[in-house]
Amino acid sequence: MPNFIIKTHQKNTVYRANQIFILNKGMNSGKPQKEPFTNSFVILFQNEEDAETVYWLAYSLWKSKFWHQSLVGSVIPFLRIPDFKNEFYPKASLMMREHDEHIKNVAALKLLEQKEKQFHENINLINDLRRIILYRYCKK
Repeated sequence: MPNFIIKTHQKNTVYRANQIFILNKGMNSGKPQKEPFTNSFVILFQNEEDAETVYWLAYSLWKSKFWHQSLVGSVIPFLRIPDFKNEFYPKASLMMREHDEHIKNVAALKLLEQKEKQFHENINLINDLRRIILYRYCKK
C-alpha cells in the first residue's frame, strides 16, 4: 500500500508534483482530479506511481458513489476530512490486496476513460457539422 498524507487543500498553496485532489463539497464529493478544486482535500505521495495508483482507487470509489453515505449537511452536502481519512485508507488497502486484479482494473478504467473522451470529441464534431449545415441551409 502506498504511503500518503491527507490534508485540507489551502488556496494558493504550491505542492510538489506528486499529489491528487479530492473534491469535498457537493454531490460529487470524493471526485479525484490532478488539478486543485476550491473545496478539496490534497493527498501527497512520495512518487508518481503511487499517485496514479491511488487516483484510480479514488476514482473507483467516487464512480461507485461510495462517499454518499458519509455526506453531511442539509443544503450543500460535504465530506469531512476525519470521515474521509477513516474510510479511505481501509478501503484503499482492501482494494490493493489483489494487486494483479487491481492492475487489470486500472488498465480497463484508463481505456474506458480514453474511449469516453474520444466519444465526447466525436459528439462535439457532429454538433459542429450539424450547426454548419443548418447555418448554410438557413442562410439561403
